[in-house]
Amino acid sequence: MKRVAFKMYLKEGYKEEYRKRHNELWPEVSDLLKKSGISEYSIFLDERTHALFAVQTVSHAEGSQSLGHQEIIQKWWDYMSDIMEVNPDNSPVSEELESMFYLK
Repeated sequence: MKRVAFKMYLKEGYKEEYRKRHNELWPEVSDLLKKSGISEYSIFLDERTHALFAVQTVSHAEGSQSLGHQEIIQKWWDYMSDIMEVNPDNSPVSEELESMFYLK
């Protein structure tokens, strides 16, 4: 198991909509994440910069950002594209973050 962290960017004014959509996460997305070995997935918001900080535990080599070939993930990206900074394929603009410290 390893931890993966990355940041994405929320468009200004969409905090509550982002929370609502994730509170209503599609079961197909949740199931795919779990089947792909992703667990303990948390997302935090820095309201000053609109950066979303995500951390997940993965049992395979990669995290959720590697699931873009899956149709349900592409649909989720399309659904979220109006409230997030996205790439031309509607995938979230994201940056991997390097682990600097971990207290176990």
